[in-house]
Amino acid sequence: MRHWIQRGLVAITLFIALPVHAEGYDTNWYYEVDKQSTWQGDLTARLQAIEGVFEGELGVYVQNLASGEAYSWRADDPWYLASLIKIPVAAQVLAARQAGTLTLDERLTLARSDFVDGAGPTNWHDPGTPISIRYLMEQMITVSDNTASDMLIDRVGLDAVNQRARTMIAASGGNPDEIGPISKLVGVRQGVYGELHPDARALGGMDFIALRQHPVSQRGQALARALGVSTDTFTQPDYDHAFDAYEATGENVGTLSAFGDLLASLHHVQQGRAMDDLDAEQRQTLLALMQRTRSGKQRLKAGLGSGISFAHKTGTQQRRSCDAGIAESDNVNTATEGPWVIVSCTRGPLAVSAHERALASVGEALRYSGALGKP
Repeated sequence: MRHWIQRGLVAITLFIALPVHAEGYDTNWYYEVDKQSTWQGDLTARLQAIEGVFEGELGVYVQNLASGEAYSWRADDPWYLASLIKIPVAAQVLAARQAGTLTLDERLTLARSDFVDGAGPTNWHDPGTPISIRYLMEQMITVSDNTASDMLIDRVGLDAVNQRARTMIAASGGNPDEIGPISKLVGVRQGVYGELHPDARALGGMDFIALRQHPVSQRGQALARALGVSTDTFTQPDYDHAFDAYEATGENVGTLSAFGDLLASLHHVQQGRAMDDLDAEQRQTLLALMQRTRSGKQRLKAGLGSGISFAHKTGTQQRRSCDAGIAESDNVNTATEGPWVIVSCTRGPLAVSAHERALASVGEALRYSGALGKP
């Protein structure tokens, strides 16, 4: 992917180095290299206003895949990506499908040890139930089912998922080092509670389901009872600080621009540089799944308006929310305008509803600024 903002530094250097009246020199050449449309200033003003009301922090990355023009609002900072990491999980499953090492009709047997707290209907099944990979993929993407996610990670291998994420970023010209290691969802729980007490890293999914029955403010005491220890032995004062400490380890953390590169590798605009082991059929299968996402209806999609289709994935964790995908408009020529990669994350307030309002406002800001074509 071409990043116009970064390339602008090259443009300025060359502009200084070349004589103004050099033979054949076009004095307007640098504008074409360092392209920033008028909507960028408007979008900046709108995001500043949103952040003032939100009382937290926003991260936004948007790129026009047709022109290469990109916009960044804290997009090069590290952000906790939450369930956005399920996109490379799905991509690796589909790469294995292409390679012939699995089929979507293959059934995995649900074990008691597979259960993870969170949304999704996989936990409604009894242990011992055979469940198709097709069903698990659908639930993982459309409703962010954690148990389904971990079952699929076990099937294709966590190392392969991590390599898939890096390969997708590199395929779009991004830097794979800007995304940290992806973990299983039960590993997130072990990591967070492990910041309170190291013995928590030995707990399993059913233990964390039991802990989730308690309000966040009481989970520390519940953990102490489960471990048979005193809260005086905890290395963090509360769950919020434990999550901050876990995020600082870099697991499931990345820049929004790198995740934008990952998403861009799925679209046909990028197919000339795409991965040979994830062909157009597999990418279209994943994008179609993302079109059916049912979580996060009050996030970016609510603000983008009815004229925009959005194949996306959401993510939610303690005081953090994300929404990311590929948007296309019914009213533009996609050969020159769009599609657009959009990645946005928030952090700060406790209420999820505050994050959703902020993300919906980001969607509106993108629409009315002209970032996605004429408003």
